[in-house]
Amino acid sequence: MELGFIITIFLIGFVGSYISGMLGIGGSIIKYPMLLYIPPLFGLTAFTAHEVAGISAIQVFFATIGGVWAYRKGGYLNKTLIIYMGVSILIGSFIGGFGSKSMSEDTINIIYGILALIAAVMMFIPKKGIDDIPLDQVTFNKWLAAGFALVVGIGAGIVGAAGAFLLVPIMLVILKIPTRMTIASSLAITFISSIGATIGKIATGQVDYFPAFIMVVASLIAAPLGAMAGKKINTKILQVVLAVLILATAIKIWMDIL
Repeated sequence: MELGFIITIFLIGFVGSYISGMLGIGGSIIKYPMLLYIPPLFGLTAFTAHEVAGISAIQVFFATIGGVWAYRKGGYLNKTLIIYMGVSILIGSFIGGFGSKSMSEDTINIIYGILALIAAVMMFIPKKGIDDIPLDQVTFNKWLAAGFALVVGIGAGIVGAAGAFLLVPIMLVILKIPTRMTIASSLAITFISSIGATIGKIATGQVDYFPAFIMVVASLIAAPLGAMAGKKINTKILQVVLAVLILATAIKIWMDIL
């Protein structure tokens, strides 16, 4: 295996996982297109969409562990929110992970593009006052949260993305959860989601294990560093960075599809 290949995959994993910890996402929103397009630019082996989705599912599992560990103190993790959305998204991602085996690469990319576009639109909706709510006084509609999480899980399980890039705008815009609690709780929910997606991808033989291992090593280093950085950055800036990131990814995916 070429050293250049190993370094490239490691850097993709590091950048994606740092962003994962900082913004409360699994990182696939950035690593999916990076894995798909960057290796061929350097004359390295190109991954198929199925391989990218499988590698992403494994990587997200470990990146979210690192992020949650960094947020474990300070009251940022809403246990009720994590349980309701976590169980629902686990069921959905398990279904999506198994169902993706019979889908074409174009179909996987289109689903990914649709999810990213919806998430981008939601992130640009004004979210006034949510960060003025004390963390110990946060309330939300439990069954609405569970319903959205189930739908997100099915779609996210298909692309191996764990769904955090769509969960975050749902939690901010619809459930009115404060930004830092959203980021921390989203990482925990995404970890639960990634269990179903990972089992589905492994069981159907969609994982290339060596690059997945490289990405995991990068994740365990970078995700906690990103989480520590996220605690210090203004919440408005975090929202803008996530919105721009999701929008840019959606545009890139759709340009290639069309």
